[in-house]
Amino acid sequence: MSNNDRRLQVHTLGPTGTNCEAAAHYYLKQHNHKQSSVVLHDTLENAVDGVMANPADSLLLGCVVYPKLNEIVFRNLKSMSLQECFVMPTHRMVLAARDRSPVRTVLSHPAPVNLIEDRDYDIRLVTSNAAAALECSTGGADACITTSVAADANNLEILEDFGPVQMGFSIHVPHGTTL
Repeated sequence: MSNNDRRLQVHTLGPTGTNCEAAAHYYLKQHNHKQSSVVLHDTLENAVDGVMANPADSLLLGCVVYPKLNEIVFRNLKSMSLQECFVMPTHRMVLAARDRSPVRTVLSHPAPVNLIEDRDYDIRLVTSNAAAALECSTGGADACITTSVAADANNLEILEDFGPVQMGFSIHVPHGTTL
């Protein structure tokens, strides 16, 4: 079966608008997996479970700055292994808000929190950049660190644009799976 015919599932971090989702689509395009799909999970730990539910046709795409990627790798050594890594730019990383009101509380995934750590904000951690935008849009905080895509999708105003970041992404496959 050629890559064009194989229906591969790439399990990664969601909701829609994450850099992991963008990297998953990039990976599928680069490897000519036209009939494949991206499955989004609230955490990469849950994405591992999704991969193992259908190991013959699934892989995990992780981000090298994901806070516990080391635990995912070492806890799953008996069932999956790191196959490859690649680098691509993320979506533009932004500080976004519902409006231009003063910012006191900010939602952020742990990975990009250093973009604002030197500021006097009450920072609350969430599971992804896109989850930060979604929760911010419903009043969960004054602002969030997120991707430009997630900010736009949630009708948030960009207060500061940090630009794209060259980022590493990892591909993990169940033992016995060939890509």
